[in-house]
Amino acid sequence: MRRYAWIPLLVLLLLAWEAWVQLRDIPDYLLPAPSAVAQALWDGRSDLASQALVTLREMVLGLLAAVAFGLAAAIALRRLSWLHAAVYPLLIASQSVPIVSLSPLLLIYLGFGLTPHVVIVALVCFFPVTASALAGFDGTPADLRRMMRTLNASPRAIFWRVELPWALPQIFTGVRVGTAYAAIGAVFSEYAGGSGGLADSMRDQLDTPLVGAAITLLAVMSLALVGLIVLFERLAVPWANEE
Repeated sequence: MRRYAWIPLLVLLLLAWEAWVQLRDIPDYLLPAPSAVAQALWDGRSDLASQALVTLREMVLGLLAAVAFGLAAAIALRRLSWLHAAVYPLLIASQSVPIVSLSPLLLIYLGFGLTPHVVIVALVCFFPVTASALAGFDGTPADLRRMMRTLNASPRAIFWRVELPWALPQIFTGVRVGTAYAAIGAVFSEYAGGSGGLADSMRDQLDTPLVGAAITLLAVMSLALVGLIVLFERLAVPWANEE
């Protein structure tokens, strides 16, 4: 039951929010009530649904690209110590560059199709996946490595049979964090160059109920993707969830 404790808390917060707006008679353009957001969701359900599918496609493709390239980068950095020493500090420094500043450049170089939006999402999600995978590889107990060496296991065998399985829970943690970032990257890219996604409904800052409806859909999609990743983790790494 503890995993569902957030539901009554969310309901209480929404009720308190609704009561505050109604009792204080706050106009929608300052703070829309949850009921106004729900009404905007219903009234604009057709446009919002089509926009949500566009944004969801950008999020999923960008996240898959980030996982693929992030894991490949982490494996390369793990296997080549000189590459780790040369590249990892640059990866950390790159996180100080706001992705919104790169969006216009990527749109100029890559065009205004799907590709730049996927690239931007992948860039946002890349570091959490890579950093978590590296932390998982580095956290492998030295005793397990020594035991494998006594069995004449090659470095490749040690990696695939010990280091990678040990790192999988950390890798999934990085993917979950990256999923939260994917929504941010998708919206940033859509603001820089419209793609018909949910950012189109967020542009009219005076229609705050519609903006709230788009944000709600974005949050729901992120939670759904995280839920799918958690489910896949439980199937792929059952030993990590044993109590």
